[in-house]
Amino acid sequence: MANERGHLQSAIAATRDRIDATRDWAQDRLLWRVWERMLETEFVDRSVALAGKAFVSFFPLIIVVAAFMPPHIRNSILTTLTSRLGVRGASLNLAKEAFASSEDIRRATGILGLLLTFFYATSFTTALQRVYLRAWRRPPAKKGGAYTRGPIWLVGLLVYMALMGGLREVLGSGPGIGLFAVAALLLSTGGWWFTAWLMLAGQVRWRVLLPTAIITGVATSGYAVSANIWMPNVVSENQSQFGFIGVSLALVTWFSGAAICIFVGACGGPVFAEDPGPLGRLIRGSDPELLVEGALPSRPAPTRELRVRDAFRSVDDADDDPDPG
Repeated sequence: MANERGHLQSAIAATRDRIDATRDWAQDRLLWRVWERMLETEFVDRSVALAGKAFVSFFPLIIVVAAFMPPHIRNSILTTLTSRLGVRGASLNLAKEAFASSEDIRRATGILGLLLTFFYATSFTTALQRVYLRAWRRPPAKKGGAYTRGPIWLVGLLVYMALMGGLREVLGSGPGIGLFAVAALLLSTGGWWFTAWLMLAGQVRWRVLLPTAIITGVATSGYAVSANIWMPNVVSENQSQFGFIGVSLALVTWFSGAAICIFVGACGGPVFAEDPGPLGRLIRGSDPELLVEGALPSRPAPTRELRVRDAFRSVDDADDDPDPG
């Protein structure tokens, strides 16, 4: 009996040693550091908040602004939006009806309403900027730039959607589909490169931000492609069960997944750029600094050990308002 107990204790101790060794090995890997950075940003809690703001402010904005665009640009925006969301069938008809009633939307909104819609939608860009500020450990922000940075980003997004829709019409079928896929990935990467630079107020070097752009561009593009497989079923099932509210729930689900993709890119970029090994040196180039000259120093890393529950932790955002400088 004593020998059996001793063997059992030895086996338990050996198992613990293997677990500790595996954990130590994993903690030295870049992917583990990306995971820790995501825990640090409370990515589950904030991705839900980002998805909610995308649905209630950004999504209506696209419909309202598109109503003021020429018909061919409006159709390009619709094409991009529905293809990225994976919307088909009856839900696609609902989306087309919303874009087709542009005359009613223009009459009900007016120019003043359009301007107010833009500023209201900055609540989404404010949440988006918090993602990048937390991921890059940037200091709290001034409040003034939110009213210009948000509209600038939204205009850039509309231009991107119009370009994507136009490219899809020209190259989106037949032999041109491969060229369209490459062009779409490059456009997406370029858009997220500009997004990271803008949301970080130009205080992080362009070159250093490239990994964030590539990761986010690949992740969101892959997610959009996958949405064409699973999203139609989710929309149709929710619509048959809950009606139009079910479509809304499906869209919130899509936005939540897209928010996770944004977090992966936002957190992966700084981790790779800070790496002391060959990858980090390649990203930084000849200049070892991550920030531009004159930028405020970044916040220190957390001193306590991060746990999974930190991903769900909701904190007061009063100390990390966006818009530095």
